[in-house]
Amino acid sequence: MIPTLTWTPEGVRFIDQTKLPLEENYVLATTYEQVADVIVTMVVRGAPAIGVSAAYGIALGAQQTKAETAGEFGTEFERICARLAGTRPTAVNLFWAIDRMKKLFTGFGFDTPISIVREKLLADANAMYNEDIAACKAMGAFGGSLLPDEGGVLTHCNAGALATCGYGTALGVIRSAVEQGKRIHVYADETRPFLQGARLTAWELMADGIPTTVICDNMAASLMRAGRIKAVVVGADRIAANGDFANKIGTYNVAILAKEHGIPFYCAAPWSTIDLATPTGDAIPIEERSAIEVTHHGGKQLTPHGVGICNPAFDVTPAKYVTAIVTERGVLRAPYSEALREMEPAAK
Repeated sequence: MIPTLTWTPEGVRFIDQTKLPLEENYVLATTYEQVADVIVTMVVRGAPAIGVSAAYGIALGAQQTKAETAGEFGTEFERICARLAGTRPTAVNLFWAIDRMKKLFTGFGFDTPISIVREKLLADANAMYNEDIAACKAMGAFGGSLLPDEGGVLTHCNAGALATCGYGTALGVIRSAVEQGKRIHVYADETRPFLQGARLTAWELMADGIPTTVICDNMAASLMRAGRIKAVVVGADRIAANGDFANKIGTYNVAILAKEHGIPFYCAAPWSTIDLATPTGDAIPIEERSAIEVTHHGGKQLTPHGVGICNPAFDVTPAKYVTAIVTERGVLRAPYSEALREMEPAAK
């Protein structure tokens, strides 16, 4: 299994996704501030992985505090949570994980020894890690059955083991389909400007021996028209209560193309990605990232000096384009507002 992130006695160890696929390097974050930096700089990325990373960041802050009781640690704990919450705004898993740690912390008495606080916070972060892997395996089993017995499957960005604690969401569905004996050939959109598909998805799938072809983002329609793509499966960073969802920029384009060509379009994500407090996709905050991700590549400038740059990291795909949403609880179909509400009690 790809070691996306690992807790160690020295800190949290991350595979550096900015260096893949040419270099397999690791970064050790020894403070919660360094964990926050790792999230911001996309050394670690992917909504589920970001959430667990934040939980480990909080646990790391508790390990290093000089406070002796929960009460003494309270103000520092809030500061740690706020710092991690300020890293990336779109992926709701980040806030889900922080809120879960906050609920645990509020259960401690003022005089609870810090040793107990440390133990419990780390145990819950470890639990999130294990739950994420289990969720990916479960949604993989549900989603794998939806894919064709053979043919091309398109994915956008990277929703694999590198975006989670292991196995993956969209790539988990593909992995499960292959394990079921289906003959799948993956088409991976390169995913400009950060090239998660070209760099990360291709690297993961080649390591698994799953046939993979990287295509430029503007090639999908042509391949669909030629009949080379039989299904699309992507991940998500936040799913609104009506089934609209945010994912890497360019996902909306793919959804429209799939609809036009009569190709099923699936979204795979754990329940922690679902945000029933957000009514529609219009209310999802969209992160705007640095212009340098567009103007430069590999340290070289590609655009004229001074040209205007727009670099939203995500777009929102309306629910009407989604054939099904796959979670660890099962497969949901429209109307999503009803399906999500009905499944909510089972997720608690």
